Amino acid sequence: MNEQKGLAVASHGLMARAAGTVFTGLVGVSAYEILRKAVGTAPVHRAAVTATEWGLRGTRRAEVAAESARLKVADVVAEARERIGEDAAAPVGAKTDDDDCC
Repeated sequence: MNEQKGLAVASHGLMARAAGTVFTGLVGVSAYEILRKAVGTAPVHRAAVTATEWGLRGTRRAEVAAESARLKVADVVAEARERIGEDAAAPVGAKTDDDDCC
């Protein structure tokens, strides 16, 4: 039950970060439209590039945070499985002794 609660908390955090990223994108689009109407095309292009840069940086931060949260949840789940005596699954891409592929 605690595992489900932990996953719910992690997914809630990811959704909150995703909402922040969407909000950042909407602010950027709004700013672009306002500047485009007020100034002209050349400065607007520079402003659009800057806004996009900020959006990409925010997205990268959100991706890093999401990966960190995923790893923390995986660690908690692995430790919980270990405590109840259940074998933890091998990490994806890990080579096992009975691996007869290639």
